Amino acid sequence: MTGGGFDLRALLAERGGERYELHSRYLNPQLPRVLRTIGFDKVYERAEGAHFWDADGNDHLDMLAGFGVMGLGRHHPVVRKALHDVLDADLADLTRFDCPPLPGLLAERLLAHSPHLDRVFFGNSGTEAVETALKFARYATGRPRIVYCDHAFHGLTTGSLSVNGERGFRDGFAPLLPDTAIALGDLDALERELRKGDVAGFVVEPIQGKGVHEAPPGFLRGAQELLRRHGALLIADEVQTGLGRTGDFYAYQHEEGVEPDLVCVAKALSGGYVPVGATLGKDWIFKKVYSSMDRVLVHSASFGSNAQAMAAGLAVLSVMEEEGTVARARRIGDLLSGRLKELVPRYELLHEIRGRGLMIGIEFGRPSSLGLRGRWTMLQAARKGLFAQMVVVPLLQRHRILTQVSGDHLEVIKLIPPLVVDEADVDRFVTAFTAVMDEAHGGGGLMWDFGKTLVRQAVAQR
Repeated sequence: MTGGGFDLRALLAERGGERYELHSRYLNPQLPRVLRTIGFDKVYERAEGAHFWDADGNDHLDMLAGFGVMGLGRHHPVVRKALHDVLDADLADLTRFDCPPLPGLLAERLLAHSPHLDRVFFGNSGTEAVETALKFARYATGRPRIVYCDHAFHGLTTGSLSVNGERGFRDGFAPLLPDTAIALGDLDALERELRKGDVAGFVVEPIQGKGVHEAPPGFLRGAQELLRRHGALLIADEVQTGLGRTGDFYAYQHEEGVEPDLVCVAKALSGGYVPVGATLGKDWIFKKVYSSMDRVLVHSASFGSNAQAMAAGLAVLSVMEEEGTVARARRIGDLLSGRLKELVPRYELLHEIRGRGLMIGIEFGRPSSLGLRGRWTMLQAARKGLFAQMVVVPLLQRHRILTQVSGDHLEVIKLIPPLVVDEADVDRFVTAFTAVMDEAHGGGGLMWDFGKTLVRQAVAQR
């Protein structure tokens, strides 16, 4: 073989310092601008578990987990070893005309955690898992329309964008598929849509990622009853909430009696290494889609079920089972949310703490005191969401804790740390967050100076 002259370490050593210039020149030009504006233009050298280190050796706590991808943290040794093993095995991967063992083994293990589901389609991402569910629901029911929820996020490819409840993502990409939004929790609206007779399914996040809003008690079960009555399917989007994030393996399991027809997972199944998505479903749906030998490839993915992704997924599930990751997420999540809830009466800018397990929303709101109310009004007039950004920035710059706002124009910070965070990490975050809140309520200082900078930038962009 040729190519022996390629040396990745040498390449990174030689040109790694150009990272921001390379992105500006060849990739999304706005990303470096945004990172520099909010002071996030850091250089990180290495990572392990829930921590990473910058070029100066400073430790940072990760409370973002790559938007949920790093469920087991970075570079878990079991996942890492599984990937070395699968590469060293020299498998005849992706021949397209055989049945390798790893996809079947991963499907078997994943379904063991998924009562009432029978089969799996493996793709490459969360949005692809949602696209698969939309296609399968439409074909299985013979109907064209999907109902979704306001403020939902199901992905950014055209099909999943059609059920994305955030206008900012949809603007400029019409026409999309003919789907219909309802408010999360509105069973009457769902029933009105179902009565029209053309609804294939209802796709829902049990806990919405944007804003961290949980489906009201009884909503999922009530939706399921309506859908079954009208011959439509319940699709649970567990791309972010699945695999232990909320303290159960799936977030829909928090409500007794809920049995989705299709479930979408991704993110944490990757182990943080190899992109993977999975759509789990009932046997009759898969058999209807793949109804004959002529339809054997009616839905497929070029890199779906590749050996590296399957090995990573198997290792992730093995670790979760052996280390009790789901129970740990519930315990540490309860500790973190409990500590934060204790702060709500203390700070008038702190409105609510909500969520489940290690998916927690911190919402800020209008203060009552005159001085703070004036500053809050100034920020809101410029652009909603600036105060939450004012909290995120000092958490990183002064306390070396990575967080981010939960969505555009939202005064909410979402905490979705790796599921391996411990009590010391909780204490570190709460201590830092308390210090930032103390400064914010002091009414002056660098934090509010930064707020004025954000206001000027927001006004200039209008």
